[in-house]
Amino acid sequence: MMKRSDWIWTLIGLAAVVFSCYLLFKEIRTISLDELQESLDAISLHRWLLAAGATLGAYCALAWYDRIAIAHLGKKISWWFITLCSFTTYALAHNIGASVFSGAVVRYRAYTSKGLIPAEIGVLIVFCSFTFALGVLLSGGAVLLCQPDLIKRVADVGPWLSMCIGALLLGLVGLYVLGSWRQFKPWKWGKLHVEYPRLGIVGRQLLAGPLELACAAAIIYFALPAEGNPGYLVVLGVFLASFSLALLSHAPGGLGVLEVTFLAAMPELPKADVLAALIVFRAFYLLLPFALSLLVVVGFEWTQWRQRRPRRS
Repeated sequence: MMKRSDWIWTLIGLAAVVFSCYLLFKEIRTISLDELQESLDAISLHRWLLAAGATLGAYCALAWYDRIAIAHLGKKISWWFITLCSFTTYALAHNIGASVFSGAVVRYRAYTSKGLIPAEIGVLIVFCSFTFALGVLLSGGAVLLCQPDLIKRVADVGPWLSMCIGALLLGLVGLYVLGSWRQFKPWKWGKLHVEYPRLGIVGRQLLAGPLELACAAAIIYFALPAEGNPGYLVVLGVFLASFSLALLSHAPGGLGVLEVTFLAAMPELPKADVLAALIVFRAFYLLLPFALSLLVVVGFEWTQWRQRRPRRS
């Protein structure tokens, strides 16, 4: 039975989808299907393969999130099991939305079968979310400092604000590293008790988080045409902004949010080419993993059912 908060976030997500789709319709109503097909056909086989490789890299990095969290807990679980669990968790959560079907459900079903207790799974979930947040902070801060003019694509402000925000984001990451190095006191959130990880664990977090985001943004970058392409750092910056907005909106798959943000932030490219790149992203990063994750869930539940079924004498 869904809680009241779940219903609220579901309604927020649906409202975000409707509003984003309305804005998207206003942006693309002049684009024909033939133009969109031409943009997709213009993507070379080489770039399709690069986008597929970037997708594989993104999901390997997501699996690394769970492996780092398991190491933080001091547990030993097979690499293959962690990879399948992580892949299924993120493939479902990215498409359905955390407000409707939380990835926590998948992790709970999977990791309890390996002996983890609910409190440990709770720490694992928070740890993985924090690894992603670190990736956003570190990547966002670096991009804003390297490309201070980038902020003009999403807001009419000066580059100085971009550099200030970038320095602040990197400063927050630095405080986290300092807390791990000096072993600050653990912080509590309700019943959850989280300690600062070892410095080696933090180092892996700071690699895994940006790696996943860099690979995800690369899918879009490789699908965009070479002519008029603003460059990888710009694509990464716009992706970080749009993906963060999509998560905050709780819209399933960020439907409409990603498209509206990219179209607004990349006026130098034809709208059909931007939409084609985002279709490639949705196909590789969202839809294909979603279909495969359903097979993994069915296979896991079938295995669990066979293990629980009493043997015939």
